[in-house]
Amino acid sequence: MTVGSATARRTRARLPLPTAYAWAAAIAAGAVMPFAFQPFDWWPLILPAVALALVALRGRTLGAAFGIGFVTGALFFLLHIQWITVYLGPVPLIALTAWMATWWGLGGMALALAWRWGEPRMRGPVGSFLGLPALLGAVWTLRESASATVPWGGFAWGRLAHSQASSPLADTTSWVGLTGLTFLVATASALVLQLVLHHRTILRRRLTIGAAALILLVAIPAFPVERSGSLRVGAVQGASEAGLLAPYTQGEILQQHVDATEALRGEELDLLVWPENAAEFFADESPRTMATLDRIATGFDAPLVVGTVTRDGDDTYNALLQVEPGEGAVAEYRKRHPVPFAEYLPQREVLAPILDALGFLELIPRDYSVDPTSANAFDVAGTIAGVAICFDIVDDALAREMVLDHGAEIILAPTNNADFGRGSAENVQQLAIAQLRAVEAGRALVNISTVGTSAMIAPDGTMVDRLPQYEPGAMLEELPLSTTVTPGIRLGAWIDLALSIGAALALAGFGAAHLVQRKGRADA
Repeated sequence: MTVGSATARRTRARLPLPTAYAWAAAIAAGAVMPFAFQPFDWWPLILPAVALALVALRGRTLGAAFGIGFVTGALFFLLHIQWITVYLGPVPLIALTAWMATWWGLGGMALALAWRWGEPRMRGPVGSFLGLPALLGAVWTLRESASATVPWGGFAWGRLAHSQASSPLADTTSWVGLTGLTFLVATASALVLQLVLHHRTILRRRLTIGAAALILLVAIPAFPVERSGSLRVGAVQGASEAGLLAPYTQGEILQQHVDATEALRGEELDLLVWPENAAEFFADESPRTMATLDRIATGFDAPLVVGTVTRDGDDTYNALLQVEPGEGAVAEYRKRHPVPFAEYLPQREVLAPILDALGFLELIPRDYSVDPTSANAFDVAGTIAGVAICFDIVDDALAREMVLDHGAEIILAPTNNADFGRGSAENVQQLAIAQLRAVEAGRALVNISTVGTSAMIAPDGTMVDRLPQYEPGAMLEELPLSTTVTPGIRLGAWIDLALSIGAALALAGFGAAHLVQRKGRADA
């Protein structure tokens, strides 16, 4: 026996799971995975959960792989985003879950092919414990990137990276971005699986490989960020029932934020931030509302960034206004990533009759427009502040734009989470995304909500202040500024592209090799 054949024998993996066990693994993966995310935050569980999802697909036909992937994705999203049902009922949850599960089913097919075509050609320690895990991680990341962008801007929620906001792996986002972190988590999960499957490899060697990979991941420090100054920022949470269907009288939400701002009276501020929708509808068209906002800004002698709804002809925008003392609104940002089926209805002419028949059209009474030219940064107090309204914070491209194109030194993320109920997991899931965004960009971040969870976040992702949900309150902190551009921001788009193209080309290459081999066997 040659050395090569002995090595191949030692690294040979166990047989694929029997069909019943594969389905059980898929179900377990979907049920366990939500616990790695907020509000549970048991982040180490992501590794065994993803490993279970992967092993369930090994050796499966394409039809079975779609079904297995669909079941895993459906269970995960049913549990992970159940907060949608608090006011909106089960239909949006079922519809969104079914759509995302379909993506997971398609991803399951791609992963099954990666197993089928890649595993026989990746033998030996390097192929088994590096090449194949990287292939599986890249294919998983490709599916996640596709579902996060297609169609209508996608639904970038529940990404593997989002489970790691409080883990030691969060620092890696400053080097590789959120997509890169997903790839590392998926690859590490596949490596854990391979170390278990390759039982004939000496245990000591498998433990050494696993320990080395763990140390390498955990030991990566955040990219060093140089402080260029500081900004004294106040942020106010009005505890307002500002949900889509919440009853309130005109001016009530505005007044609640005025009242909550009193907690900062007498303090010196460089900037004051109010949440999304805090100034209600069409603040810029109401002399009374603008007089109130100007009075607040003048009282602190500081600019006020505040959320409202604006319009321009037939177009309506979810917007932020920059109100300067004595000058009124001097700048406006119009939300660039409105949520489909929440802030607008795609293909309304086709879908509106269907939703009307189901009694859900009233939940989307208007379509917010998108202004692609709206710059997502304000010049406040001589500082460039990147701005993101609610769901904008999940958009990788917008995060890069505010830093690379506009030179953002700090990030402001006003939001309105009142549609998801008291104690909602949505609030803390969004906060986790904001923490990762702060680390990725190397910027302090102000996450200020109408109802919570509001927090001020340092560039390393730690929360320096936080307000309880559904209680009025205010935060005041001296936050660091920076002009450092991290690799996660500068190279993030290229990393995304490289992983997607690399996964597709690798699958195509292994598929072609598989067909050639089959043809050779047939000819023989």
